Amino acid sequence: MISLAILLALIASALHGTWNVLVKVSGDPTTTLTRSTVAAALLITPPAFVAWLLDGRPGLTAQAAALGAVSAALEIAYVFLLSAAYRRGEVSVVYPMARGSAPLLAVLFGLGVLGERLATPQLIGVALLLAGILAVTLSQTSGRATLPALLTGVAIAAYTSVDRVAVRLAAPWLYGWLLVSLLATGLVVARYLGARLGNRQPANADPISWRRAILIGLFTWGAYLLVLAALSIAPLAIVAPVRETAVVAVAVWGVWKLHERSGAWLKLSGAVATLVGVALLAL
Repeated sequence: MISLAILLALIASALHGTWNVLVKVSGDPTTTLTRSTVAAALLITPPAFVAWLLDGRPGLTAQAAALGAVSAALEIAYVFLLSAAYRRGEVSVVYPMARGSAPLLAVLFGLGVLGERLATPQLIGVALLLAGILAVTLSQTSGRATLPALLTGVAIAAYTSVDRVAVRLAAPWLYGWLLVSLLATGLVVARYLGARLGNRQPANADPISWRRAILIGLFTWGAYLLVLAALSIAPLAIVAPVRETAVVAVAVWGVWKLHERSGAWLKLSGAVATLVGVALLAL
């Protein structure tokens, strides 16, 4: 079962890295993520309804539904923060910083607030995470993406913590359907209100087709459901470092294919340090 969990986490990592690259090159990350989430909600609803009927029409407790609403709100913030980071910086900078800061923040919270203690390998992991984030930060020419990228990590840490509790209160597939539906609705409302308030799209905005939106939606929520499946059969300590292998892959892709050559060695070194740091924290 452990081997299956590792395989699922690797596939999820590949899907997650791929949709982030597609969002970055789309020209308008917010519109892309909104359309892909709406597409995912429309696609997932029919099979979820069938599964609901076949499974005896299970319900959601009030607590699970409330946690789903909180998680959706946090993920709406995540979408806008990630979009802002991608508009300001390169994917080889933003992705390692956002993904690496989430476990680092969780550890710092545990140390500072909960009074937890770390073993020597985990302390080395914290140091490597800090070094990795610093490296990709220094590789930027302006640093404009640093704040939204780090805040994206805060949002990731927050909604992941909520989801870990919620999936124990409801069937993961049912909770996943609720979450994507709430998120799609929230993003559409937020975009509508933004347009009413006069927020303009970026000058290079070129909305993606619904065909590509469907592809990104499948990648996004496919990766999410695969991670939930992996966590259901293996410990987080195994799944977490495997899913972060995309950090290195995305950094390499950004430098190689997207020609993000400025500070290339800092970016790649920072991405590797981030991955190793996550792995050590999971020990």
